[in-house]
Amino acid sequence: MGRFTVHLVAALVVLCLCAGFTEAEYLKYKDPKQPLKVRIQDLMKRMTLEEKIGQMTQIERKVATEDNIRKYFIGSLVSGGGSVPEPMASAASWVNMVNGFQKGALSTRLGIPMIYGIDAVHGHNNVYGATIFPHNGTEIDETLNRDPELVKKIGVATALEVRATGIPYAFAPCIAVCKDPRWGRCYESYSEDHNIVRAMTEIIPGLQGDPPSDYPDKFPFVDGSKKVAGCAKHFVGDGGTTNGINENNTNIDWNGMLNIHMPAYLDSIKKGVATVMVSYSSWNGIKMHANKDLITGYLKNQLKFKGFVISDMWGIDRITTPERANYTYSVQAGILAGLDMVMVPTEFIEFIDDLTLLVKKNVIPMSRIDDAVRRILRVKFVMGLFENPIADLSLAHHLGSQEHRELAREAVRKSLVLLKNGKSAGEPLLPLPKRSKKILVAGTHADDIGNQCGGWTIEWDGKSGNTTVGTTILTAVRNTVDPLTEVVYSENPSTEYLNSNDFSYAIVVVGEFPYVETSGDSNNLTIPEPGYSTISNVCGATKCVVIVISGRPVVIEPHLEKMDALVAAWLPGTEGQGIADVLYGDYGFTGKLARTWFRTVDQLPMNVGDPNYDPLFSFGYGLTTMPKVLKASQ
Repeated sequence: MGRFTVHLVAALVVLCLCAGFTEAEYLKYKDPKQPLKVRIQDLMKRMTLEEKIGQMTQIERKVATEDNIRKYFIGSLVSGGGSVPEPMASAASWVNMVNGFQKGALSTRLGIPMIYGIDAVHGHNNVYGATIFPHNGTEIDETLNRDPELVKKIGVATALEVRATGIPYAFAPCIAVCKDPRWGRCYESYSEDHNIVRAMTEIIPGLQGDPPSDYPDKFPFVDGSKKVAGCAKHFVGDGGTTNGINENNTNIDWNGMLNIHMPAYLDSIKKGVATVMVSYSSWNGIKMHANKDLITGYLKNQLKFKGFVISDMWGIDRITTPERANYTYSVQAGILAGLDMVMVPTEFIEFIDDLTLLVKKNVIPMSRIDDAVRRILRVKFVMGLFENPIADLSLAHHLGSQEHRELAREAVRKSLVLLKNGKSAGEPLLPLPKRSKKILVAGTHADDIGNQCGGWTIEWDGKSGNTTVGTTILTAVRNTVDPLTEVVYSENPSTEYLNSNDFSYAIVVVGEFPYVETSGDSNNLTIPEPGYSTISNVCGATKCVVIVISGRPVVIEPHLEKMDALVAAWLPGTEGQGIADVLYGDYGFTGKLARTWFRTVDQLPMNVGDPNYDPLFSFGYGLTTMPKVLKASQ
């Protein structure tokens, strides 16, 4: 071997050793033994501008492919309402789809895993066969504090069902304070009382896990592969818009904002919520998606929130009127305001190009991009996404499990509010006898899972019909009554039919049909026909209990006097058996109104504590009954 060859071999050895050291250093951000700060810094110093902007981009699964995830370094995917791999998709179908997209992300130069998000706002509501819990405006107990522990259990169950489909991120909870039931999203709000909303933030440790006692304050926390990253939304004031108009202006001073709409965010951050979603609405004329004072100045700097801030879907588009009138400006305004991740969700190439250009022209400083990416990576590291990016089917058995359905059934029982029981004192109609000769079940909502569940169920705006697996109220009644009791179902019986039958009593189930967001805004708050005519016909012919399925209080007068009993069942979800449990006295009514029930819409907005407060049923109202077994034993 010549001298030149020896030197060449030695040089190659040195190069190999250097390459080894470089490779070891490259793996530092993937090493879970390294401190979180070190991992983040190590990864960020390796990232190009294109890779950073990719992390800030969340796209719809409908437009996602492994190739474009790889090409544009996409950091996050979303399933909007009804965006599913296939109709009635199984857990395996979801997992395989998510993993396919994840493999695209992992095959990029740095292998940064993407985070997949979905609206799981009352259970895993996009997914066929999942347990659908009552919507937020329902779970309540006799203390009027609702039931934080029950809501936490619902969070635990929801996290398991979301993870069962390979998804690690849920856009929940909505912690709006609905001050006007004309708002189409009122059922997404726990109450008109911000103290109840604050108590219900206990769903966050249900979804994410309980941070250890020595965990850093206000720091995002997600406890492993059976939990999901949560999302407090919609920041801030979305429930206080003028006349309850969706996405409109909340006109309130700073003290009012702090005292009514902000407190639940303080609680959420203290409980380690991973992300915060910004509202479509405005505050005193300023679009929240462009409100730097609130997003950066207050949420990030003053409250010290360390998770990431995400836009709502097409949220930056709506910064201008009309939408997308100047998209480049909207990108600039939203990112400078403090948005970290943008739910594009389809025009992602335009977003990436505009944001890249704005950074290269120094309109948006690199420090703002780095703040956004640091926050996104912090959440991904905290939740263990780098260590466990690929999902499996080990949790599939939790999807729609009997245990979760029993929990939902309990939530239904506790959510029901008994507003009237008997036309005269001392003669209550409820609880109903299980053994009767013949009973009637009537109404558009008596045998319809879709109507029970409302919006945000299987499809974005919900849908009437038996859209998923569950128990309708009619089925629940048949399951509960004595086998000798004849149960007759007629959706909208005629007067002649009613007069030609001798019914012991009737159960009338009517209400609102599914809606979401702006489509649910209502100036009259009446239930659609034939709801009122069914009440009039049936209750005019026999003793009746009316069950109202709705996302909020609705017009009841002048029909109340015709009813023997009235139950507000809200949007109970898939487990209609919980309603029969209480109607027939296996459990007592305990629920109390978390919203004021108005007499006429002319009174709105009207909230407890207002001057001239004159409701039909006041905030906190709710009659109680004792379970029959307990009553018999006394």
